[in-house]
Amino acid sequence: MKKYYMGIDQGTTGTRTLLFDRAWNVIASGYEALPVISEKKGWAEHQVEDIWRSVLGSTAKAMKAANAETDSILSIGINHEGESVIVWDSRTGEPVYPCIVWQDKRNVREIEEIAWQYNDQVKEKTGLMVDTYFSAAKYAWIMAHVPKAKELMEENRLMAGTLDTWLIWKMSHGRVYVTEPSTASRTLLYNVKEKKWDDELAEIFGLQADVLPEICNSAQIYGETDPLDFLGIQAPIAGILVDQQAALIGQGCIHPGMIKTTYGTGCFMLMNTGNVCVDSQYGLLPTVAWQVNGNTTYALDGGVYTTGAATKWLSDSLQIMESPKDSEALAKSIPDNGGLYFVPAFNGLAAPHWDSYASGMMIGINTHTTRAHVVRAALEATAYQVNDVLASMAGDTSIPITVMRCNGAATQNSFLMQFQSDILGIPLELPVIEESTAFGAAFMGAVGIGDYDSLQAIEEFWQVRKVYEPSMPADERDALVYEWHRSVQRAKFWIET
Repeated sequence: MKKYYMGIDQGTTGTRTLLFDRAWNVIASGYEALPVISEKKGWAEHQVEDIWRSVLGSTAKAMKAANAETDSILSIGINHEGESVIVWDSRTGEPVYPCIVWQDKRNVREIEEIAWQYNDQVKEKTGLMVDTYFSAAKYAWIMAHVPKAKELMEENRLMAGTLDTWLIWKMSHGRVYVTEPSTASRTLLYNVKEKKWDDELAEIFGLQADVLPEICNSAQIYGETDPLDFLGIQAPIAGILVDQQAALIGQGCIHPGMIKTTYGTGCFMLMNTGNVCVDSQYGLLPTVAWQVNGNTTYALDGGVYTTGAATKWLSDSLQIMESPKDSEALAKSIPDNGGLYFVPAFNGLAAPHWDSYASGMMIGINTHTTRAHVVRAALEATAYQVNDVLASMAGDTSIPITVMRCNGAATQNSFLMQFQSDILGIPLELPVIEESTAFGAAFMGAVGIGDYDSLQAIEEFWQVRKVYEPSMPADERDALVYEWHRSVQRAKFWIET
């Protein structure tokens, strides 16, 4: 019987499941969309049943495409969307509220009050600033506004987890309640120095640390899937990571100084910093990359909230093109941006600005502006934002950055990739396995069951598919970046004023 490693990539807008053979060829893939519900300004939620349906649906499609038997899965590695949270009743398994997604900013004022009082204390323990982006902010809102959650906590029946915890609990029929350090380090509840949940931090955000899941290694056998719950499959769940950390592994960035950027709904850059947890001076986030055999590897994280979502907005809401796929041809149809700059701060600005009050803006509009200029400006905005993050990483680490590895749907846009290389002034490498995130998760699962002694083994299987080389003159690049920064300054603090 053929055997497969499974990687489940649970993302913000959908779940993709990949099956790999022992040589790490992609044998089959399945995808199921996941709606993000935004009924109020600043809110972002998933219906919990939709998450489970997307995981089952994508896995069933992959299994069918490979004609795989239910007992053919060697191991399962899971990555997930990071800071999104679910709370549920341990006795009934019922969620007490929909999943609050990482993008959600409903309680920005309340979190600012917490930041004003506790930011130094939180940063000292977690390395992070207090922000609505992180899981604890979502827990704080639930505990303050959903009476059932507080009742369950008082009765010792509350379970609270990021989506890895909830999915594994579901897949194992409630037998396994775990997470791992890359995920825990994104919550504002994990003491990175002591490597454990922190009672004082939990209390600040209205929780009790003892309701949180056990923190394990990123690679180990946590338990098995229950065939009654998970499509008849009984296989070891052996790897967990946040999506961006999974992509870091999937891109083969296992040595300090290596860097990857994932282009999706948002854009997320991680640099491997080895055994050093860097205290960023430029607004970047120190985070755990992974923990294997008790040894922790760290990373610097720079997130951009809105990139691919901007072109989707132009397509779906403004309808200035039929599909985001049309953006490449439109951008190439004109020689330049016509002086138009688009700051897509739909949910504020993340690193290195951290401005929850920034607003989306287009500036430089004139009578010669066309839809092609608008589309091109949106694509260019992605490259400018990534450039800001990369410059911050270089400043924090003093490590010369000579190449960046890229993955995600938008890497198929040749205009964006070439413009990105031009603005950064360095080559971009695209991998043969385009679904780097699922690849990283699956490989972590293979390490978890002992098929590989270390993550270094992934270097044998990572290959370059395409390279983009910079060709733009330095003075042109500098002029474009200067105008971009002028535009960003005008978008900042707009909502507050």
